[in-house]
Amino acid sequence: MSLVVVGSVALDDISTAEESRTNILGGSASYFSVGASLLAPVKLVAVVGSDFPEEHIRLFESRGVDLMGLQRIEGKTFHWAGRYAKDFTSRESLATDLNVFAEFDPVLPDSYRDADHVFLANIHPTLQNKVLDQLSAPRFVAADTMNYWIEGTPEELARLLPRLDLLLINDEEVRQLGGTSSITASARKVLDKGPKALVVKRGEHGASLYHAQGTFHLPAATVDRVRDPTGAGDTFASGFMGYLAGRVPGKPTFEDLKQALAVGTALASFAVEDFSLQRLVDLPLDKVYQRYQSLAQSIRFVPIESLSPQ
Repeated sequence: MSLVVVGSVALDDISTAEESRTNILGGSASYFSVGASLLAPVKLVAVVGSDFPEEHIRLFESRGVDLMGLQRIEGKTFHWAGRYAKDFTSRESLATDLNVFAEFDPVLPDSYRDADHVFLANIHPTLQNKVLDQLSAPRFVAADTMNYWIEGTPEELARLLPRLDLLLINDEEVRQLGGTSSITASARKVLDKGPKALVVKRGEHGASLYHAQGTFHLPAATVDRVRDPTGAGDTFASGFMGYLAGRVPGKPTFEDLKQALAVGTALASFAVEDFSLQRLVDLPLDKVYQRYQSLAQSIRFVPIESLSPQ
């Protein structure tokens, strides 16, 4: 089944308390494409400048990513620079140079328009809606957004939400969009705005799935050392959507979404173990499955019969 991603491809400068890297591959669509390609064929819609290194193009091609939707125009590629706190609980943006991404106009090639699965990465809601207008009848549409769009473009976001099968946001964003301090109460309010399901990403605390049929919470996978958390959320989305596109025929059930949540969690845990996409490049699928199995074991226990005194 076909899986289309629309988002950013960037060149990043990343600093942590211990290490730094410059001019490395970044962007939501980059992490998503490489991660999801482990599970399903991916079609990429993004824009890069004339300075974009050919080695990154070769990486996408080596993973079977369809690049017909990748626009390459004169100018500089989107550039982001950031510095993480020592414990990775916060980061500071040092530079956000949109460059050619500022004029990004996502036009889907004809061969993309009958896609079964679509992931709209974090871009302007107007562009996300424009992409959906170009699709024939997608089976499952997921989207990411951020506090900037929640605050600055509420009308466009309100038009987008009812068109989604799944919205993926973090705990801060769900509180902002739902309007309460409670994640659970805010999640219910967000579902009332239209998306059929909601995933709240909570970093080292795992992720939660909210759906009409129930709620499912999953802890984060155990990682011995975090080197670069950039792109973890997009890698999570790649595992989630890659699993649905590659393994689930028809409309996914609540149980399918729970499985996808676990696959996304397992895959994202590898992304943070190295800078850029390095950990994903040669990652065998069986290692992802092993970490998925560890997650399944971590939430499995035998219930007691009663709490009454013996």
